[in-house]
Amino acid sequence: MSDSVRAVVQTGPRKMEVREFPRPVIGADDGLLRVEANGICGSDVETYKGHMSMGRGDFIPGHEPMGIVEEIGDRAAERWGVQVGDRVALEVIVPCRACAKCLTGRYQACPNRTLGHGVTGVDVAPSLFGGFAEHLYLTPNSVLHKIDKTIPAEIAVMFNPLGAGVRWAVHLGGIGLGDTVVVLGAGQRGIASVIAAKAAGAGTVIVTGLEADAHKLALAREFGADHTVVVGEGGEDVVERVREITDGEMADVVLELTPMAAGPVTDALKAARHGGTVVLAGLKGGREIPLSTDLIINRALVVKGAFGVDFAGQEAAIALIESGRFPLEKLHTHTFGLDDTALAIETLAGEVPGESPVHVSVHPNLSA
Repeated sequence: MSDSVRAVVQTGPRKMEVREFPRPVIGADDGLLRVEANGICGSDVETYKGHMSMGRGDFIPGHEPMGIVEEIGDRAAERWGVQVGDRVALEVIVPCRACAKCLTGRYQACPNRTLGHGVTGVDVAPSLFGGFAEHLYLTPNSVLHKIDKTIPAEIAVMFNPLGAGVRWAVHLGGIGLGDTVVVLGAGQRGIASVIAAKAAGAGTVIVTGLEADAHKLALAREFGADHTVVVGEGGEDVVERVREITDGEMADVVLELTPMAAGPVTDALKAARHGGTVVLAGLKGGREIPLSTDLIINRALVVKGAFGVDFAGQEAAIALIESGRFPLEKLHTHTFGLDDTALAIETLAGEVPGESPVHVSVHPNLSA
């Protein structure tokens, strides 16, 4: 057993380096995870580029960690209901578990949280809070989910994007039997939203993407999308296509999942039917986005902000993964080791010529 742990530290925009940290000493209330895999999402790309959340100093990224419990204290094992050898996935948020918001199920709004997976600086002992590391420290208030160990790691680690699809489409969007759904954005979470919408009984699902997203739109159709629309320069007008497809009825639910782009927000409002629901989940890097409030008022729209994935979303996603109902292996395109973390992020960002990424993950112990 090594006394040190290798981890990737982000020190600035597009600056990453591998460092070694002392292996944490585990007591009765905490634990240590051997990281099997950590998925990469659009927010990792924007953080890597320096567009988001770079005011925290040096930190170990990776907020979708999953792995095997290697050490655990007696009280922690009892509290979490896990033991050495169990496979678990971690949520980003580490709540206090004691305030009024935590005790009423609104732990994502916990005012006392100071830690988070993939966001806490290395100056906070014992530093190992991110998933781009061989081991991750299980702080006492971590939120864990058990996952079947027989599922390939690159599939099991989809718990977060699939959880986002479940939460955004079904829990927030309220998709039900026969509903018409528009998903703006064909990334892994867009496709996950298609999966969740179809599992919930949606009748018609329309997905948009850029010309460069042809491989993603093809996957969206494989997972149940009824129509795909190419948007952007030289592409189609998504609002008009929705009007044509629905005979003017428009969509019951619209999910806006595009990163950094402003136009799709207005498209989302216009594509929804009177009284429809619009879920906003695509982060825009802190920029103010023009918003026509008259559209919201005159169309009697319900507009919801989607903040991450909660416990119910993760559990439902894990159940879908374990069911084997969907060929999720088709989503996974790239596996990288710890030393190639920057390349993994650049691959998902579409910066590597000749590659067509959808789901990308880093496996820190790949060569161990």
